[in-house]
Amino acid sequence: MTALKKYEKLESTGLWRDSPDAQRREVVVNFGDASLVLSDPKTGTAITHWSLPALVRLNSGSMPALYAADPEATETLEIDDALMVGAIETVRGAIEKARARPGRLRATLLGGGIAIGLLLAVFWLPSALISQTAALVPEATRAEIGRMALADLTRLTGVPCANPAGLAAAMMLSERVLGQHGGQILILRDGLTPSAHLPGGLILLSSKLVEPLDGPEVAAGYAIAEKARAEQSDPLIPVLQQAGLLATVRLLTSGRLPPGALTGYAENLLVLPPAPVDDEALLAAFREASVPSTPYAYAVDPSGETTLPLIEADPLRGAAAVPILPDADWVQLQSICQDQKG
Repeated sequence: MTALKKYEKLESTGLWRDSPDAQRREVVVNFGDASLVLSDPKTGTAITHWSLPALVRLNSGSMPALYAADPEATETLEIDDALMVGAIETVRGAIEKARARPGRLRATLLGGGIAIGLLLAVFWLPSALISQTAALVPEATRAEIGRMALADLTRLTGVPCANPAGLAAAMMLSERVLGQHGGQILILRDGLTPSAHLPGGLILLSSKLVEPLDGPEVAAGYAIAEKARAEQSDPLIPVLQQAGLLATVRLLTSGRLPPGALTGYAENLLVLPPAPVDDEALLAAFREASVPSTPYAYAVDPSGETTLPLIEADPLRGAAAVPILPDADWVQLQSICQDQKG
């Protein structure tokens, strides 16, 4: 049972009844050393200790879980927290296996302790749980979470620019450089420098990549780079890290994040530097999109020193230019924030 000490302390609320005829009472449930500690939520004073080996589940497979302190069920405890119930069941399972083979008790207990440690390492460490959850989230849910993250971001940046003609041009640019159904480019007027991405294929570009420039090459380059970053490292993981472990478990079990789970995510997104992308991967992305990498390279570093590979190995160097957007549509895209000025 001491394997639990290596990890974050597990705690939840529960409803405790000290006898079958007594009224239920709210308590705080904590893992102790081979026991559950039930405490008064107001004073923090321990009320009772329940031995994990003696613990009995009265409603297997149902929630909220109902436990008894002993087979006679003189005391009962109701728990509705999925994290706590899962931990209790993991430990109870290991104890039952140990009881099943009394002739090899020492080896079984040792193996059980290792198994519990491995289970906790895989399923209870926050980073492992978050990664596992992110891998299981379907595209529709990713898109919903992306919209939640965008809603938090707009507290600081304002809503994405939405001039109708400019929106149509932004859609054309998205399909041209990201591919059909490959993502959606949104233009933000304030707060973003110079680009970012969110789950669900949302690519965010600053209006400064559009309004003052003569052509779409730089904006297209930043969009391609953000898509490459999203493919290199799952953008859902930092979102779930912000949401926290409990919200991640709720997403895993219910398919939805609780309201307000992403409050404050925008502050981190806007201050973190962009993750580096391997030059070869980036050049391959420019090649696939038929977009020159040189304009983007000089936009990132006007001297070209740190982006020299993108300049020297530009996949379109010497090739006939492939239009990114017709001139008229580029002009419309430059006016996408026009109705938000002033």
